[in-house]
Amino acid sequence: MGHRADPGGVEAYLADPPGDRPVEGGLVLIHEIWGLVDHITDVADRFAAEGFRVVAPDLLGPVGIGPHLGVELQEILFSDDERVRSEGQPRLRAALAPTRAPGFSGEAIASLRSCVDALAAMPDVDGRIGVVGFCFGGTYSFALAAADPRVRVAVPFYGAPPEATDVAAIRAPVLGFYGRKDERLVAALPAVVSAMADAGVHFEAQVYEGVGHAFFNDTNRHTYDAATAADAWHRTLAFLRTALSAPPA
Repeated sequence: MGHRADPGGVEAYLADPPGDRPVEGGLVLIHEIWGLVDHITDVADRFAAEGFRVVAPDLLGPVGIGPHLGVELQEILFSDDERVRSEGQPRLRAALAPTRAPGFSGEAIASLRSCVDALAAMPDVDGRIGVVGFCFGGTYSFALAAADPRVRVAVPFYGAPPEATDVAAIRAPVLGFYGRKDERLVAALPAVVSAMADAGVHFEAQVYEGVGHAFFNDTNRHTYDAATAADAWHRTLAFLRTALSAPPA
């Protein structure tokens, strides 16, 4: 089990491998738009059990989206009651507005780089640092890989590079996961594939049929797909281990 801490001044959840498990590297784990909720800390613990030191920063707490509010917002968006969804829209927009404010992206990337600093200072990580993110975190996985050359592998789930991302700056191999029913991201995927190819980035896109956004989130019964999530988990571990065991580029 992990614990809350503030590496580099960033509030985060830290999870370490069991004492008898060799460390396979370090991961920055970036949460969904709902913040650092229990689902993400559970994923951090799962990665730690596989041999990774994990830093999962709370990027939204500073703008007022704590875990309890994040859970409430997710419940509003996916409620079975149309009235709850409709009446909750103003609250959703107001709560998430800070993430679209000027300056937020720069501050988030600075916080993520502080997490990389923390991992880089751990001798047993030995510079083997990757990033994994979901939704909002998938998007920021691309951004961190572009912003910090110490990131040696990136695995974004249902994310896309932010418009300001310098794709050509990405040196890490990238494995992206998508659900075919996630129409907006799937429609934009060919442009991402083209941009990555033009920049010489090793980019693999795994598109799963029959699922949409957030298929990995096992706390969301509307989106979660157990078989798809299990396959993505195994592919993620294999991709991370291959990239982090290779010599630095």
